[in-house]
Amino acid sequence: MNGQGWSTARIALALYPFGAGAMAVNVFFASLIFSWVGLPVLNTAWSIVLGCLIGAPATWYFARHIRRLMDQAEPRAND
Repeated sequence: MNGQGWSTARIALALYPFGAGAMAVNVFFASLIFSWVGLPVLNTAWSIVLGCLIGAPATWYFARHIRRLMDQAEPRAND
């Protein structure tokens, strides 16, 4: 990483609300699918809590991916 632009942590903080929301929806829909085998469907509060927990590492890995793409897209100084 050459250090230009936003850091990975800053990208992750900016994207965290979207990552946590996406994970909350995924957790809720997964609980709907698991209800077919007899497990309970999660309510909204539990889906949001689990989405916030799962969303943190998922957003961090996505931010690292975005940072790598930004580094690849920047022109190199030696070229």
